[in-house]
Amino acid sequence: MSFKYPLATTTWDEKEIAAMHRVIDSGMFTMGNHVKTFEEQFASFTGSEYAIMVNSGSSANLIMIAALFYSQNPAYQLKRGDEVIVPAVSWSTTYYPLYQYGLKLKFVDIDLGTLNFDLEQLESAITENTRAILAVNLLGNPNDFKRIQQITKDKNILLLEDNCESMGATFEGKQAGTFGLMGTYSTFFSHHISTMEGGLVVTNDEELYQIMLSLRAHGWTRNLPKNNLVCGEKSDEPFEESFRFVLPGYNLRPLELSGAIGLQQLEKLPSLISERRKNAELLKSKLSEHPDILIQKEIGESSWFGFSLVIKSTSKLTRQELISKLVHAGIECRPIVTGNFTKNEVIKYFDSTVSGSLKNAEHIDKNGLFIGNHHYSLLEEIHLLYETLS
Repeated sequence: MSFKYPLATTTWDEKEIAAMHRVIDSGMFTMGNHVKTFEEQFASFTGSEYAIMVNSGSSANLIMIAALFYSQNPAYQLKRGDEVIVPAVSWSTTYYPLYQYGLKLKFVDIDLGTLNFDLEQLESAITENTRAILAVNLLGNPNDFKRIQQITKDKNILLLEDNCESMGATFEGKQAGTFGLMGTYSTFFSHHISTMEGGLVVTNDEELYQIMLSLRAHGWTRNLPKNNLVCGEKSDEPFEESFRFVLPGYNLRPLELSGAIGLQQLEKLPSLISERRKNAELLKSKLSEHPDILIQKEIGESSWFGFSLVIKSTSKLTRQELISKLVHAGIECRPIVTGNFTKNEVIKYFDSTVSGSLKNAEHIDKNGLFIGNHHYSLLEEIHLLYETLS
């Protein structure tokens, strides 16, 4: 079906195509200098010391969690059975690495307005067993990190960020994804910038960065500096270091094509975010007082990945009726990520608990959906949406 108002569209033009041709002409397709340069420029964009590119945002979450099991810094080390607090609404691969590394998940409800942590519920969920909080910035919207930092002050709790949906968002002038010890990003097709598939982790910690360099490529030493914080000193003989394995790693390397595309996309990112924010202002002017629909309440400066439409509890409108209206008008829509994730069958494999009730996550699960936002003016599309909802 062809939609008048699609969920996602390409941000590529002739620059990305030319970048791909340069890589193809070079004959060097696996991870190389384009990836390295993209990492350096992305770190600079976020104000971070280090960035490491991988093949997806899901992989970014995986090595972020894995790195904490191999750190020699006692302040950062996680072990199996440690408790990590997560919001009940996020994407599946926010949670999977926690399960895969034997961590105990504690699910907390979200705020119906912001779609991020309900901060009162978060505060009440913290116990002496809490070792980390994984904050998810949903649909472009950063969390209130000032309040989260107040909640965790003087507590031995790590703050991590899944910022895969919120590249370019800021809170008090600081890039989302950089408030925690590490933060992850996605460059999948439908996200703010696209490298086909791809993801990144940023951090200011050199040891964690070097651990992730090894974990990304088989757990070998080849990509580490001669003197490093993972294995100490490497041999000067490249042959000896070719197949030397020091960590139980993966193959999460990105393609050189993705790095080259990323460099072109990163140049466009400020303008892409600017247009998304303009569209959001238009949407808010049209729908902020709608009798049946709640739209997301912005924290800081959202990068507006998409626009959530949540049916108010006082409305007689059903989600199926809303979906039918949108689809009939040519407006593509999806659930708000996983809805209440704890209702998925996969939860039976997790070591997990729920703190309090998940009433807002349940409401989102039954009454929420989102539509797309784009890097170009949506004047006609948002007018179509307004007319459809009127």
